[in-house]
Amino acid sequence: MNRFFLFLVVTAFATAAWRETTTAPGTMAALSKAAIDGAGQAVTLAIGLVGVMSLFLGLMRIAEAGGLLTIIARLLQPLLVRLFPDVPANHPAMGAMVMNFSANLLGLGNAATPFGIRAMEALERLNPHPGTATNAMAMFLALNTSGLTLLPTGVIALRASLGSSDPAAIVPTTLIATICSTLTAGLAAWALARWFPVVDNRANAVTNADGQTPASAAAPTLAPADSCNHAATNETAASLPPYPIWATALFFIGILALIPLSLTLGAALSAWLVPGLIVLFLLFGAVRRVPVYEQFVEGARDGFQVALRIIPYLVAILVAVAMLRASGALTAFVSWLAPITTPIGFPAEALPMALLRPFSGSGAYAVMASIMSEPATGPDTLVGWLVSTLQGSTETTFYVLAVYFGAVGIKRIRHTLAAALLADLAGIAAAVAAVSWLYPG
Repeated sequence: MNRFFLFLVVTAFATAAWRETTTAPGTMAALSKAAIDGAGQAVTLAIGLVGVMSLFLGLMRIAEAGGLLTIIARLLQPLLVRLFPDVPANHPAMGAMVMNFSANLLGLGNAATPFGIRAMEALERLNPHPGTATNAMAMFLALNTSGLTLLPTGVIALRASLGSSDPAAIVPTTLIATICSTLTAGLAAWALARWFPVVDNRANAVTNADGQTPASAAAPTLAPADSCNHAATNETAASLPPYPIWATALFFIGILALIPLSLTLGAALSAWLVPGLIVLFLLFGAVRRVPVYEQFVEGARDGFQVALRIIPYLVAILVAVAMLRASGALTAFVSWLAPITTPIGFPAEALPMALLRPFSGSGAYAVMASIMSEPATGPDTLVGWLVSTLQGSTETTFYVLAVYFGAVGIKRIRHTLAAALLADLAGIAAAVAAVSWLYPG
């Protein structure tokens, strides 16, 4: 992100300097004004986001206090046992992964990260080759970077703060894109495992596609599952029995059934989504005997803090993008790529955000905000719907891999990056197709 930010600013300055001295005097003055205006716009945007972000995080706090996270975790557990055959069902790693995926499904990225790091720490204790990613690690992170989200609350909040007439319109397109990217991630991680065997440097041997060491190679003794120092937060999911397999099957059939429903009725139903979610979350909390008002206030307080915390990131990116636009560099870049991307339904205006998304979530969020703040694009245009869908259905691939692998000292990531990038491409393609289908023109 440091290099990307520097590249944007330097490119803007160099382009403005060239145009100032050749074809367009006054470009440098416009660049100066754009930098100041961009910083002010970032603060204005963040303040406008406070209320809506507080609303959604307040509702999510009610759901979390009512045990919705644990319910989803128990539904996911039978599937994860089959996706991760090398991980014992009662191992702390399984509980942490279940909680991580559950938090991601609800759009609770801040809660998902600690669970993910705990899962990686527990998986590393099962790793016969420290420093090299196991198949379970590769599968876990490929699925994690696929952006598996059912409710992109942050994107909906931003669209509402920018005056969208239908902030939740991107829920159907996000659902389609995130399902496609997640399915691609799982299939790619499974298929690529055999092409990236684990090399045992100590025994100078190669393990098989299942990540197991042949009998001739000595493997270290694994610590017992209960020796892992895991936090109480994942003990809850691990200690509760999973729901029957038929319940899990119905859960995923319901999710998959939302795809044709979104394609046919998504545009009409999206207007009902926000008021419906408010009522459903409040009723869920009431049924679970949650003090809905107190929990909502606690969650809203977190939303206020989150909105203020992103101001520095917004300032950095909006200033850089404003300078790039005022210098003429962004216009030239867009006009150069437009003939290539526009015929396939991908407006060139959305490319900066799509390129930045795998590297920085906050940076991509700021670029998305900048794009939708422009009167020519706005949140309720093809470009606005597309960048919203991309933000809600993709993940910061390189950031996630760096944080999770770095937390346990993994240096050889094997096929993880390839599977994650394939999932990103599938998510982008599905987002373009879904937006073009539901919101043509």
